[in-house]
Amino acid sequence: MDEKNQVEPAIGMAEETGHFSLEASDAPAPKAAPVSAWTPDGEPPAAPAGKAAMPDEDSVIEAIATVYDPEIPVNIYELGLIYAIDLHEDGSVKVEMTLTAPNCPSAQELPVQVKEAVEKIETVTTATVEIVWEPPWDMSRMSEDARLALNMF
Repeated sequence: MDEKNQVEPAIGMAEETGHFSLEASDAPAPKAAPVSAWTPDGEPPAAPAGKAAMPDEDSVIEAIATVYDPEIPVNIYELGLIYAIDLHEDGSVKVEMTLTAPNCPSAQELPVQVKEAVEKIETVTTATVEIVWEPPWDMSRMSEDARLALNMF
């Protein structure tokens, strides 16, 4: 993890548990609204005007699933090309993805398409996409639906 990521707390999905976790151990605890500011039905107040709510992972996955590798008729999420989605309270999203091969002809366009798709989400302020090569992609990362669509079961 680089120094920048250690300074800025990031909230991400833990693969093992399926739960969100705070990655920066020295991050301050979120401030709770005073009880009197909560709505009558016991819900916390909505985000102040002009401040977007934090993006949710389902919306980000849904956006990423609109991006297809032009050579494969399956979206890149189902192909298993997305390794991590980090959601931040300021509305920024970081996506770590890989490609099926280092010499992939779509290496330039796929990350741009992912960034643009994620940035269309109303609660996202900015998105960054990083290409990673570890662990190397292999067909075992594909979803069952992707394997069925490609007759690889």
